[in-house]
Order: sequence, then structure tokens, then C-alpha cells
Amino acid sequence: MDKMDLWNKASSLRKELESDMTSPIDVFALAYTIKNKNLSIVYYPMGENLSGICIKGINNSVIAVNSSMTMGRQRFSMAHELYHLFFDDDNLTAICAATIGVGCKKEKQADQFASYLLMPPNALSGMIKHLKESGSGKLSIKDIVSLEQYFGVSRQAILYRLLDENEISHNEADKMRQNVIKSAINLGFEDALYRPTPKDKQYGTYGFYIQQAEKALEQGLITSGKYEELLLSAFRADLVYGEECEGGEVLD
Repeated sequence: MDKMDLWNKASSLRKELESDMTSPIDVFALAYTIKNKNLSIVYYPMGENLSGICIKGINNSVIAVNSSMTMGRQRFSMAHELYHLFFDDDNLTAICAATIGVGCKKEKQADQFASYLLMPPNALSGMIKHLKESGSGKLSIKDIVSLEQYFGVSRQAILYRLLDENEISHNEADKMRQNVIKSAINLGFEDALYRPTPKDKQYGTYGFYIQQAEKALEQGLITSGKYEELLLSAFRADLVYGEECEGGEVLD
């Protein structure tokens, strides 16, 4: 695996999406800004074995993320699928496993790319150096939680990266996989990163599909009934029935 090439790809995508080379990113917000891929993003609970799917078409593409996984894992899944969307020329459809660092060469490359996209090497190494110098010289569970909270990644994702960087041993990693939520709460952090999307919001489609349905209605290509049918099939009852608008908007 050419890790330098994967970091170059991750940094080039950060640049293309107008993000700097060191800061944490909101990978979902950036995915919504992609302009040249006609990308639809689908959130759907896929069970325990799949993390996401990328389907590349000639005129449009779809990324689906397993919304029943933790928010930290979903962020990693989106970053993983962006590798397939932008850099994987061999596969038109990529179905990705739940476990990080397994599968064929392309899947491992996508995982490494996702890790670099979410946790740029310079930023991660700088934080690790600071944590070590201000602590016992080795990474503690407090340091692990601080890193995953800062970069917005799951425990699996941060341990995968730290093992790859030889910052922790496999024995240490095994211990840190236990009591993940409790370890964060005890240190004063919220637990949202370690929880799945609430069940009533695990289904949804965003991006190009919704835009095209709206455009077709405006141009008179479909009836209002067909428009609503398209939205409902995309799990967007909120747009049909105005569920998200109840109570009015709040100005900030």
C-alpha cells in the first residue's frame, strides 16, 4: 500500500472541497458540497455487517451510509466511500465491510484514505506529541478519548490509526476497546459520537435525487402526486408532509 499516495489523494480532496490540511472536518457537510458528481446521499440501517455502499453511474452516483452504526463510524464510512467515488476506477459498485482494515486491497486503501482524510498526519502527530509530553510519555485512555473527540471518529477508527502508526500495542488496543461510552462520559464528554442516529431519523435521502425531483416538478415533467411518490420512496416524508416545519423556524 502506497501510504504517501493515499495521503496525497486525501489532501487533494480536502483542497478540492476547500478545507485546510490540518483541521477536523465535517465530512457530511463537505460531501453535500460536491458539485461534479451528481451525488445522492442515502442514510439507511444496513445491519451489523456493512458500513456503506458506493454506486458510481455515468450521470449520477450514490453513497449510502449505515445509519444504525455510531456517528463516529458513519463519518469514517462516508470518508471511505469518498475514496471509491473519486479514486477507485476499478469498481462501479463498492460494498464495504463494518470492520476497518479488512477486505481486498481497494477496501484497505479506502480505509487508509479515510483515516488520512479525517485525521491528517501532521495534525495527528502534533496532538500525539503534545499529549505524550503533558502526560506519562505514552497514550492513556484519556488521550484516546481526546483524539477521537477532536477528530470526530469512532474508537475503532482511532485505534486502527494508532496501531498503524505504532503508537500503541495490540494489547493496549484490546483493552481500550472495552467500555467505550463509559470512558468518554467519565471524562466529561457527551456520548453522541458513540451512538447511532436516532431510529426515527435513520432513513433519508439528500443531494442530487431531491434536487432532480424538485426540478422535474418545477418544469412540469411530473405531477405533484408523482413528486410526492418520489420523495416518499426516498424516505423524505418530511418534505411531503412538512414534518420538520412544525412549530415554525427559530432564528439564531
